Amino acid sequence: MQLVLVRHALPERVHRDDGAATGPANPPLTELGRRQAGRLVRAVGHDVAGVYTSPQARAVATAEPLASALRRSPQVLDDLREYDADAAHYVPVHDMARLDPEGWQRMLDGLLPRYVDPSAFGARVAAALEGIVAAHPGRATAVVVAHAGVINVWLSRLLGIGRPLAFPLDYVGVTRVLAARDGRRVVRTVNEIGHVADLLAMTAGSDT
Repeated sequence: MQLVLVRHALPERVHRDDGAATGPANPPLTELGRRQAGRLVRAVGHDVAGVYTSPQARAVATAEPLASALRRSPQVLDDLREYDADAAHYVPVHDMARLDPEGWQRMLDGLLPRYVDPSAFGARVAAALEGIVAAHPGRATAVVVAHAGVINVWLSRLLGIGRPLAFPLDYVGVTRVLAARDGRRVVRTVNEIGHVADLLAMTAGSDT
């Protein structure tokens, strides 16, 4: 089967400097993010057996246009949540160098934040994705809308890469993994962005 992994579209920034955080940041998509999400149908097509999403708002909203086009309700899996699901802040990657320089440097180094247990996070993600693979035997295609960390940590496991954040993944970038019945996993493509390239350029070096 083919597993199509999609990073969510551009969300709003949640950066609280006053210590008034009342719970986890769970930002919705920006207007640009909603436009990016609308391009997913073009990238994936209509031959899809299942749509899955992280429970976080930015992933759910990214999956909505595709699910609507397919007339299919996405399945929300808690184990697809990002490593920062409980954090009080969310800083889009193009703002990280300014607002979270330590986090930005760790990302450049291919490392998760210090508070994340890479083994536990990787095991949780792998179990969720392998469960989706098991649910779609044969030549079926399943689409998973999740997060850069979720996708990266599984790719690192499949490819034997020591760094958990080995690949820079763009908003609504598409990664395809072929899963055979004998247990083989082949990473076919990583971060396809042709369908959304013009909309990615709009955030480069900006505060949008």
